[in-house]
Amino acid sequence: MASDESEDTTIYHVVVNHEEQYSIWPEYKEIPNGWRTVGKSGLKQECLNYIKEIWTDMRPLSLRKYMEQMALSS
Repeated sequence: MASDESEDTTIYHVVVNHEEQYSIWPEYKEIPNGWRTVGKSGLKQECLNYIKEIWTDMRPLSLRKYMEQMALSS
């Protein structure tokens, strides 16, 4: 039987890692090492909408810092 996402009532947490990359994680599962919650939880689409709104620069933090240093040294 196929899963119907429109009936997904799972509550998710929005999580972020040390590189400031975002994801969602089911509330009933332990959050993996290296990730932390950001204080937003809800249905899948709510969490994805939140991420879309706040994660405007998809580059990892280390790359952003490196590019910033290169720009300053030019």
